[in-house]
Amino acid sequence: MKILVMGGTRFVGRPLVAHLLGAGHDLTLFTRGKNPLPQNVETLKGDRNDDEALAQLQGRRFDVIVDSSGRECADTRRVIERTGAPSHRLVYVSSAGVYANSDLWPLDEDAPLDPSSRHAGKAETEAWLRHQGIAFTSFRPTYIVGPGNYNPIESWFFDRLTHGQPIPIPGDGSTITQLGHVKDLAMAMARSIEVDAACNRIYNCSGNQGVTFAGLVSAAARACGKDPETVQRIPFAIEGLDGKARKAFPLRLSHFLTDTHRVRRELAWDPAFDLEATLADSWKNDYGSRPRVKCDFSSDQVLMNRAM
Repeated sequence: MKILVMGGTRFVGRPLVAHLLGAGHDLTLFTRGKNPLPQNVETLKGDRNDDEALAQLQGRRFDVIVDSSGRECADTRRVIERTGAPSHRLVYVSSAGVYANSDLWPLDEDAPLDPSSRHAGKAETEAWLRHQGIAFTSFRPTYIVGPGNYNPIESWFFDRLTHGQPIPIPGDGSTITQLGHVKDLAMAMARSIEVDAACNRIYNCSGNQGVTFAGLVSAAARACGKDPETVQRIPFAIEGLDGKARKAFPLRLSHFLTDTHRVRRELAWDPAFDLEATLADSWKNDYGSRPRVKCDFSSDQVLMNRAM
């Protein structure tokens, strides 16, 4: 198939492009060109927010459009205005951040949405695609980690572990979160193109299990070769934290766990990486091979000042 990938050279894009090329698809990448480009792939360089750059897509037709970088509905709409709807499918990377908080866990794909979420634009994109009658498959991951991650998630823990710093931990550490490996998400996205049942479907897509914050610290320690029992953890109170202080911890401070039964059942897909393997891979093939740099841990003090 002729496939347009919006992005394709960072994080999710890298393993996804590798899967698609391995399956024999004809790829065109639209990218800012700031990262190494795959060989023998048509590349259109430009910023997707620049009308002049997007003009390169005018009149081009594709079987599949993969949009892993659109945040607002207008981002995806402006692409479709130039290419027309893909003849087969639009594959979109949304976020489990679209869901409202809940007393019931895990959240399935029909759980209520939060219109005030900073990811609300992704839910609006899904609704727009459905309203326009554009065939799509959307993926709602929780926290995606692994080599190439530009979000400070696993690296936040690795920074503190490798520098012998105490780790601030919300409450008693029993809050549950959920991580998934970037290669597993990419595999599910590539697989969805081949599955008719994935048309006009939304999938939660992350690791099969949740993990407590305390368990995450232990798993991160093991990944970088440290004994979890030697790691100093400083529990802090989360009540009354202002927005800036909340951002000092890299994960949301409430439960964040989704049900992945639909994607596993309909795509005959299962994650290749469990939590331990995910963090070990991120350490071995990314963080652990980087030169050590000085880190600023001053924001941790705000949290540790609220030690329980």
